[in-house]
Parts: sequence; C-alpha cells; structure tokens
Amino acid sequence: MTSATAVVDGIDRIAGRAYHPIDLARVNDQVVRMALFKGDFHWHIHENEDELFYVVSGRITIQMRSPLSDIALIEGEMAVVPKGVEHCPISDEDSYVLMFEPASLKSAGDAISGR
Repeated sequence: MTSATAVVDGIDRIAGRAYHPIDLARVNDQVVRMALFKGDFHWHIHENEDELFYVVSGRITIQMRSPLSDIALIEGEMAVVPKGVEHCPISDEDSYVLMFEPASLKSAGDAISGR
C-alpha cells in the first residue's frame, strides 16, 4: 500500500548525526536519502552515478575541483553532480538535504585519501 512520507520526520530520525544519511523512500532502483550536513564531509567521486542534492533547510556548498566551480545552494534549491566529478559537500550551519541517487550507491562515495 502507498502512503505519504513526511520529510520533516526524517529530521527526528537523523537525531543530530551529521553525514549519516537515512533512506526515506525507494523509487524503482533509486533511493531518496536525507542527511544533516554540518561541517565538511570528504572529497569523493561516484564513478558511475549522478547525485542530486535538494536543500530542505539551511545552506550548503558543493565544492568541486577545477575547472568546475563550487555550487552554493539554499533552501528549496537543488543541483546534480554528474558521475565522475570529485566533490565535497560542506555547510557552516545545520542543513538538511535530500539526495536522489541509485540505491546501490555507497553514501560515503569513494573517499579520496590525501586531500
């Protein structure tokens, strides 16, 4: 049976744990995840998957290596990081973000060591 999902309920489930995504919904082979972004994550690449970020509340920056420019997002905005692009999400404040990505995607990405 289909039911509604309240995105704000995800905030309670996250319980203040930064960068520990939870699954809110599945659509075919995709998943909608929510995470609290606070501080720096780490530089990483998803070699085979695009990743969509939608800011529910707060503001984030998705840092990207040159020649690409960083993307600053505020509440209600979204951006797609294409597969193969090294990126590092950061936020100076508590920001809740939805990520739309393949269910098989490792939430931590492929960490780039030494950077």
